[in-house]
Amino acid sequence: MFKKFLFVLFISFTLIAGEKPYVLLISFDGFRWDYLDRGLSPNIEKFYNDGIRAMSLQPCFPSKTFPNHYSIITGMYPENHGIISNYFKDIKRNQVYRLGDSAQVRNSEWYLGEAFWETAERNRIKTASYFWPGSEVHLSYRHPSYFMEYNQQTPYKDRVDGVINWLKLPKEKRPHFITLYFEDTDNTGHDFGPDSKEVNESIVRLDNIVKYLDESLKSINFRDSINIIIVSDHGMTSTPKEKIINIESIVPDFGCKFIEPGPVMKIECDINKIEAVYQKLNQNENHYRVFRREDVPDYFHYSKNPFISPIIIVADLGYSLVDNRTMKRSVEKWSLGNHGFDNHASDMHGIFVANGSMFRKNYKTGSVLNIDIYPLLCKIFDIFPRANIDGDLSRIKFILKEE
Repeated sequence: MFKKFLFVLFISFTLIAGEKPYVLLISFDGFRWDYLDRGLSPNIEKFYNDGIRAMSLQPCFPSKTFPNHYSIITGMYPENHGIISNYFKDIKRNQVYRLGDSAQVRNSEWYLGEAFWETAERNRIKTASYFWPGSEVHLSYRHPSYFMEYNQQTPYKDRVDGVINWLKLPKEKRPHFITLYFEDTDNTGHDFGPDSKEVNESIVRLDNIVKYLDESLKSINFRDSINIIIVSDHGMTSTPKEKIINIESIVPDFGCKFIEPGPVMKIECDINKIEAVYQKLNQNENHYRVFRREDVPDYFHYSKNPFISPIIIVADLGYSLVDNRTMKRSVEKWSLGNHGFDNHASDMHGIFVANGSMFRKNYKTGSVLNIDIYPLLCKIFDIFPRANIDGDLSRIKFILKEE
């Protein structure tokens, strides 16, 4: 009888010890680090007061949406994970990657990193994604067990309800890692600028979503069982029309192609003209910096990828680089806010707040790097990260409770 008791006790302990945590990773696109200090987000404040708040989350360069969401989930710089911008070309294959092209967004050939959901699934941990760049790739072994194809029109409460429904699944089918995405502050930041009343209204809407999520988790008795991390991919800065620079007017006679006007412009031209174009732009530098691809500063980690154009121009914060075509278009409609600038500029930083049994309580820290989130997730789930990542657990593991 005693032996039987010990056996049952051993089995019970094994099951408890082997229980994997639950983690929900939420992205508030374009939610700048200091939006939390506007006094408009009491629910988020309550959330991090009982957990962790970093001063900011530093994005990778360029501080744009797809590169940084994929850096968060892979722990790699864009030059290494392959998604170097929201728009870029593979000249050899004659293909273009851009946000609005769902076929290319789901083409796994572009994605060189291993997303955390891939790492987790290899370790028999079910995952799910209610939107996240890279989660819709067409190869079954590269996307989560459950995922939704991105639809901006999906109401925010429906997204939360979708997460709740996954958590209500039978234990053997339930995902332990889930991503959730909201684009509100990015859209309003672009349209009206980061200091607008519209952005303040977006902050309030997202704060209410945090409250709705909290109430929904409590309704299924799951609030104390899940660790929640809220991040943003980048910040936002004002981009007034007075700060427009027409790059094409500086090099009008070289037959250049001007790719992705805005904070960071890439230039392609005949190989024999590259040096002349670079020299002309370099001589006229004013509120921008121009680099040959191989000379991009090491701190940008943005030169070791064949899809990066031969010439890169980085605008000073708040300035916009355009060509003749976008110059004409800007007269009719211009984004009053933008991102993509030097990732070290504080306006480009996002948020990192976390709450749950794995995290320290009432703890504030300085800025953290978004590439360190992937190894942090691996630590939480006690699985090995990929060896080729750029993230470093030692820079962030102190936010976890001591073992």
